[in-house]
Amino acid sequence: MVRLPLTPEEIVRGERLGALLRRTRGQRSMLDVALAAEISPETLRKIESGRVATPAFPTIAAIAAVLGLSLDTVWAEMSAPCEAAGARVVERLAS
Repeated sequence: MVRLPLTPEEIVRGERLGALLRRTRGQRSMLDVALAAEISPETLRKIESGRVATPAFPTIAAIAAVLGLSLDTVWAEMSAPCEAAGARVVERLAS
């Protein structure tokens, strides 16, 4: 299976998701959250850092549940307009 490169918008959404999860996690350890969500700490680390920009829905849902985030909140954060941010990603990728 060939995976297509991520679009700038997908990269921005992944960065936004990661930032939301980091903010919401606060002082809780990454290990505690990952174990409670039944994912590996490395998976959570990759999502929070934006290295996994398009995690599977069940993964997002599990993390959101552990953090007490509604999926509506997650969706609102990820789907907000990102034209300027997308332009920055394109510039970064071109360098």
